[in-house]
Amino acid sequence: MKNYLLILSLLLGVVSPIQNILADEDNDGEEHEETASHIDDDLSEKVGIVTTIASPGTLSQTITVYGELTQAPENTHEIYARFPGVIKSVNVSIGDTVKEGDRLATIESNESLKDYPLHAPATGLIVQRQANPGELTQERQLFTIVNLNTAWLEFRVYPAQQEKVNKGQTILVVINDQSLEALVTHVIPAADKPYALARVKLSNTDLNLSPGQFAKGKIHTRQFDVALTVKKEAVQELGGRFGVFVKNDEKYEFTPLVLGKSDDNFFEVLSGLDSGAEYVSENSYLIKADILKSEAEDND
Repeated sequence: MKNYLLILSLLLGVVSPIQNILADEDNDGEEHEETASHIDDDLSEKVGIVTTIASPGTLSQTITVYGELTQAPENTHEIYARFPGVIKSVNVSIGDTVKEGDRLATIESNESLKDYPLHAPATGLIVQRQANPGELTQERQLFTIVNLNTAWLEFRVYPAQQEKVNKGQTILVVINDQSLEALVTHVIPAADKPYALARVKLSNTDLNLSPGQFAKGKIHTRQFDVALTVKKEAVQELGGRFGVFVKNDEKYEFTPLVLGKSDDNFFEVLSGLDSGAEYVSENSYLIKADILKSEAEDND
């Protein structure tokens, strides 16, 4: 409550006071709980009170998963010498981009004593080089080429979540401060792990992501239409009840609601509010704080 009053003091104290509707008294002299405030439209705009019209909507339920970017085996190429021999020259370094068919090195065969070229089998980035002139090829891997134009995200899906996750579902991916929508490409078991993997294929041409980066995903598991919704941030608790502040002219009245299903952003309204009602959707806590402030002053 102190935080609310501090905000109100900073935002409203110098401008003009919010005029509370004082507690009414019935014929028996009993006081009723304050549930409304009067705020003129100019002041509402200054303090950032925003209203929205209550309307039907679509709720999209999600589950949150975490994972990391991996390099698909089909995009990784490990290059060995065709015939054992001596490395005569090397044409590339780590970090170089090569095209399919580019010469990577020249090797002198031990058997024929003739030179033969080692070509790149695919376009990509040189990420490993274990070849220097004068060395023997032996049977070791000489180069690794990775094609980063396509990236794969692997999200961990634990047993309690697995029944809700299927191939083809939409997923909102947050990685490296970037948000994008994609589809779940596969759901596969993870070897010797207590979870499955939801694999997501991404075009990496513009994203410039690197293997090993961590990501967060929200998989859309269910979507349904409801007759009436309100924004989650609009809902406040007052007097043990949850509701929103409905605007009529310059009066903001607390209206208790019966809430149903929800997603990340909206509640379904089962009763308590009519479609088309104008309710406070942003900074509704300011109105609640003003009511609480008035109650505290009345009790002093």
